[in-house]
Amino acid sequence: MQTVESYRGFEQGPIRPPSESDSLLIRVTRNCPWNRCTFCGLYKGESFSQRPLADVLQDIDTIGRYVELLEPRLIASRGAAGLLPSPPDEHDWSQQMARHAARNWVQAGARSVFLQDSNSLIIKPDHLVAILHHLKGTFPGIERITSYARSQTIARISDQDLSCIAAAGLNRIHIGLESGCDRILARVKKGATKQIHILAGCKVKRAGMELSEYFMPGLGGRELSREHALESADALNRINPDFIRLRTLAIPDSIELAGELARGTFEKMGEREVAEELLLFLQALTGITSRVKSDHILNLFEEIDGVLPDERDRMIAVVQRFLAMEREEQVLYQIGRRTGIFRRLDDCRDPGLWRQAQRFVEQWMVTPANVDQICDQLMQRFI
Repeated sequence: MQTVESYRGFEQGPIRPPSESDSLLIRVTRNCPWNRCTFCGLYKGESFSQRPLADVLQDIDTIGRYVELLEPRLIASRGAAGLLPSPPDEHDWSQQMARHAARNWVQAGARSVFLQDSNSLIIKPDHLVAILHHLKGTFPGIERITSYARSQTIARISDQDLSCIAAAGLNRIHIGLESGCDRILARVKKGATKQIHILAGCKVKRAGMELSEYFMPGLGGRELSREHALESADALNRINPDFIRLRTLAIPDSIELAGELARGTFEKMGEREVAEELLLFLQALTGITSRVKSDHILNLFEEIDGVLPDERDRMIAVVQRFLAMEREEQVLYQIGRRTGIFRRLDDCRDPGLWRQAQRFVEQWMVTPANVDQICDQLMQRFI
């Protein structure tokens, strides 16, 4: 049973998708209600809680006060009796955070909102509808409201409630599929099966909301790499999400999967092997119209971005080109990518960028034998 708590002031959580970088962050829940996945350490040691509805609505009003000062035209007309009150004491840290959030949002165009933290759909549907109505009523120009959700949670929501949530303004949901292979999903304690993922994804689409599904290259390790690629592609072919987003596996020391790696019960693939898995995955995506996006710094190929089926061959060609490189050139690209020098394969042909990457290769004495170990260390900065 949730205990009643006093208002703590405006809050924002620790994470949002890269695609929501311009969004206003409104915290609906704190942390993760599942919090068991072996590949994720973000919320470990933290307790899950739902914020009181009144607190979330008050956060929206707080942002509204600052937005009204910055850009009055973005606020709904309220009449003489309904004007937002004056801003509170700005020496309060939470108010400083709210003012900063409002300023950044206005500068970005004030078009989108992301509901935090990891699974906003777990709250009562009527509470979520009330939050959405309040957002739309306060900021009528909002074009998109988005949230993370778990497949297991979506599967338990009735189609009628999901349609009401969509009608109230939630128009995009991000779901961490991670894998469509049941053996992997069980091993990493995802709390979902392939069939639940398919059921939830199709429910979101039927409700009329955009759907982003996340695939995690490398999650199956060497043992289950092929199953991971093919079963994940099959699940996504059955869902046909609007977006398929790539999030390559990285293993910081703090997560449970790191212990499996140390014990030898999980065998992490090198980047060339992950590229081969990604190629198999892309080749298996058929009969759908999703947009594939490699929009995360952990991914080796940022330039994979295209709509299926028309741009499928172009995306596949990126991976094939890397795999066809001489091993020393692959090493150079890996180091250039992991140090932020390279963003595209063609950057290897830029003499200035090539020299920068080559200096790191020489300084760290990188070889085909140790490149994956060095890249793993470099990737820790972005986890």
